Amino acid sequence: QVQLVESGGGLVQAGGSLRLSCAASGSIFSINAMGWYRQAPGKQRELVAIITSGGSTNYSGSVKGRFTISRDNAKNTLYLQMNSLKPEDTAVYYCNAAIVDNTWRQMRAYWGQGTQVTVSS
Repeated sequence: QVQLVESGGGLVQAGGSLRLSCAASGSIFSINAMGWYRQAPGKQRELVAIITSGGSTNYSGSVKGRFTISRDNAKNTLYLQMNSLKPEDTAVYYCNAAIVDNTWRQMRAYWGQGTQVTVSS
């Protein structure tokens, strides 16, 4: 079974920092693009940042310059470094990855369970 597990969420004051991690495990053949999404109460889930297998990145305008997405391919792990946090960053953050598994060799999207990030003012 392929699964993604996020960690690193918590409560911080405005201006603080957090680093989220997402570890992929299971019968994995390859991992392609990976990304972070977030969902605040009453809002749609939105893409925060994405990183390709080659390391190219894209960010939403609201986090550009404050967040950094990265990955460690040897560890099958995705990271999101969040600096200068604002109250509007408060949300559940989800990891997403396009993964080819060893059983079917078919690509599909996998989601983590989410980790809560709360930024107080």
